[in-house]
Amino acid sequence: MGNVDMIIIRENTEGEYSGVEHEVYPGVVESIKVVTKASSLRVAEYAFELAYMTGRKKVTAVHKANIMKLADGLFLEATREVAKRYPFIKYEEMIIDNCAMQMVKNPWQFDVMVLPNLYGSIVQNIATGITGGPGLTAGASLGCNYQLFQQGCRHTGKDIAGHRISNPSALLFSSILMLRALGLPRFADLIDTALSRVLSEKKVRTKDIGGKNTTDEFTNEVCKTIEDIRKNSRPGSV
Repeated sequence: MGNVDMIIIRENTEGEYSGVEHEVYPGVVESIKVVTKASSLRVAEYAFELAYMTGRKKVTAVHKANIMKLADGLFLEATREVAKRYPFIKYEEMIIDNCAMQMVKNPWQFDVMVLPNLYGSIVQNIATGITGGPGLTAGASLGCNYQLFQQGCRHTGKDIAGHRISNPSALLFSSILMLRALGLPRFADLIDTALSRVLSEKKVRTKDIGGKNTTDEFTNEVCKTIEDIRKNSRPGSV
């Protein structure tokens, strides 16, 4: 699908991933979903502030509060509270079931999405699937003190291990995000321009996006394009 442009903001510390499980009776296991107001506010504030700073127009909160009235209800309470501070940004809510369908049917309706942990994992995988696969999607885990940059959809790729055909674009796009976070926008822009040019020209492509080139050949083409851009740029610009 072309021209899909969305940012998925996923709470990444609690929810179903809290790891609170126990066996209440032989053959009966209970898994506890933890949702806190503090974490919900934090992720909502980041989503709205990111939307504001990047000129985005809409934030969609994804939930299952029709069933999990307390847990997801608290998440919505937090997002609604933050939304009131940004009246110039459209705010909407969508149940995760419908969201999954809408992602496939009409992904262009989404701008910034904010989700609890598990829903975020599901939606980011759908987004990756409809935009070209795990070899293209960038991602980052952002905290108050530390930041981790990695592919947006983490798959082991055991079926292609050792074949040297994996697409390095997702790692490169994630590196671009890292460079921007480190305050090195000129280097980020240079790699971004080169990588985007290689992908758009479609001369060198890995198997996952319809080509026959190896990982090394694709990477070398990006490096060559970077050098070409630098040679044709004004002195000191890159």
